[in-house]
Amino acid sequence: MKSLRLLLCALPVVLTGCSTLSAVNWSAAYPWNWFGSSTDVTEQGVGNLTAATPLEQSAIESALGGDYRLRSGMKTQNGNIVHYFEALKDDQLAMVINGDKNTVTRIEVLDSDVETDSGVKVGTPFSDLYQKAYGNCASAPNEESVAVECKAEGSQHISYQFSGTWNGPEGLMPSDDALKNWKVSKIIWQQ
Repeated sequence: MKSLRLLLCALPVVLTGCSTLSAVNWSAAYPWNWFGSSTDVTEQGVGNLTAATPLEQSAIESALGGDYRLRSGMKTQNGNIVHYFEALKDDQLAMVINGDKNTVTRIEVLDSDVETDSGVKVGTPFSDLYQKAYGNCASAPNEESVAVECKAEGSQHISYQFSGTWNGPEGLMPSDDALKNWKVSKIIWQQ
């Protein structure tokens, strides 16, 4: 019995003090995480990341459940300084989290493991979601390629950004025939 008490007292010290175990994600060991927690995009936000989440690293890390590594940055947008966080998964950009001075206002999801509550994820073809772009989509600014942004059906907060090959004039919407092979490159949640 004495050795059991000693073991129970020493175990937390050993586990937290051992450098080889410090990189382990201990929150994954909690019983409520044993069966996996799914991060999905809903009208409220992405997983536990919502419009009520403060735009602070600790709050965002907590809302994401420790599945991502965060880095922060600042940029100018329309003459204003905007703070943002990038969520990395296996050193790949998985999400960009923007906000005003206080809370999260926009989340761009690039992680193909995260899907909407209707099953749409990065890589879903345009033709699986839309027959025509007219009434659903608009040309979207994109630094890397030509992009089109389309509102998710029945949603006020979710849209999909599609990208693909387009040889037409810049700013002009590609034809429906060209769009049918484009794929979701980002899922966007906007407050």
